Amino acid sequence: MGIKKRNTAATGTTSPCANLRASYHECFNKWYAEKFSKGQWDKEECISEWEKYRACLMQHLDDKHLSRLLEDNSDLPADADSSSL
Repeated sequence: MGIKKRNTAATGTTSPCANLRASYHECFNKWYAEKFSKGQWDKEECISEWEKYRACLMQHLDDKHLSRLLEDNSDLPADADSSSL
């Protein structure tokens, strides 16, 4: 017995950004293991993957009218606690 994975591609429940997420995570994990952990801090790694993934997420948040959740909250008082949000 084991945990069975559902075939999300067949059920149509796969996130529309899943492939971009996988590409970004693959790039990030490779960069982290091969460069960052060895002291190489090149910040230009995986930028194109991140930008594509982020754009996809933003588009789908906009489609669902949820992008306002990510807007800058700079108009909140500095001492406002998160329980009041």
